[in-house]
Amino acid sequence: MQDTDPITVIYKLQKLLESSIENHGEVLMAGGVDTMEKYQYICGKIHALDSIKQEISILLNPKEPDDDKVTRIRR
Repeated sequence: MQDTDPITVIYKLQKLLESSIENHGEVLMAGGVDTMEKYQYICGKIHALDSIKQEISILLNPKEPDDDKVTRIRR
């Protein structure tokens, strides 16, 4: 079995998330939903996928300064 670099996996995950967001957006733009419930469901999926993508991006590129005076708060 081949060892996969964790960073490679993360970037592939980001691409997969982006592709899924685009596919769901195309469904909405093409009018591929026939009920408001389906529309809201797809909008919710897009929002959730985008939120995950943003969190991954933040983790890869932290914006916080690495200063001793700053106390990091972890969840």
